[in-house]
Amino acid sequence: MGDATISGETNSTGGQTIRPGEAEHFGALAQDWWDPKGSSAMLHRLNPVRLAFVREAIDAHWQGDPRGARPLAGRSAIDVGCGAGLLCEPLARLGAAVTGVDAAPENVAAAASHARGTGLDIRYVAGDIAALDLGTFDLVTSMEVIEHVADKRAFLAALAERLAPGGLMILSTPNRTARSRMVLVGAAEAVGAIPRGTHHWEDFVTPDELRGLLAEAGLAMGEPRGIAFSPGKGLHLSDDLALNYLVTARRA
Repeated sequence: MGDATISGETNSTGGQTIRPGEAEHFGALAQDWWDPKGSSAMLHRLNPVRLAFVREAIDAHWQGDPRGARPLAGRSAIDVGCGAGLLCEPLARLGAAVTGVDAAPENVAAAASHARGTGLDIRYVAGDIAALDLGTFDLVTSMEVIEHVADKRAFLAALAERLAPGGLMILSTPNRTARSRMVLVGAAEAVGAIPRGTHHWEDFVTPDELRGLLAEAGLAMGEPRGIAFSPGKGLHLSDDLALNYLVTARRA
């Protein structure tokens, strides 16, 4: 396999959705992103749960063999708001030709460096998805991103433009509930489980709001699955949507 590449091309196709302060916040964490005990430790715990949902959604959408090692072979995927590549690399191992996009150049550099070290051929691009002409993809993912963008409608419209006919979109985001304010913003940031300033509760999106926003973008949302925590199970997929949830979306 070839080396991961970084592209600085920014062929404009639309307005900005990035908040500069958000990009700077996450860019400052770039070198620590792959440390499972560092500032992104919670993402490392969250990633296997997200991957279980992603794999289930892929198999259901394309009617693949749930035992197959490379269900995305021959398909393209883009992860928007990819950070340092925690989801991009598993998608590549599932067989996809992967592109990762992030607003912070520092994250893109860290992602590309890590991919080179693992022998994965992943294209990484720094910039705003609304201002990049990257073509369309069979799978579009964006995990824990929509709560950080300046214009949620414009952001989802840009994601929809990247979705190829017959493709699948997968999103995850915190829910805006009293419990998420207490746990994700209050407790988690207070004890250092999540870096301070990561979350702004008023920007969280409820499932009903997300369903409406996706419909405006011409997409039909599937039934959400929650990500819950218990002392016995840790983080796990659940019917409890109070903290965080994942959804699929397809062209209506």
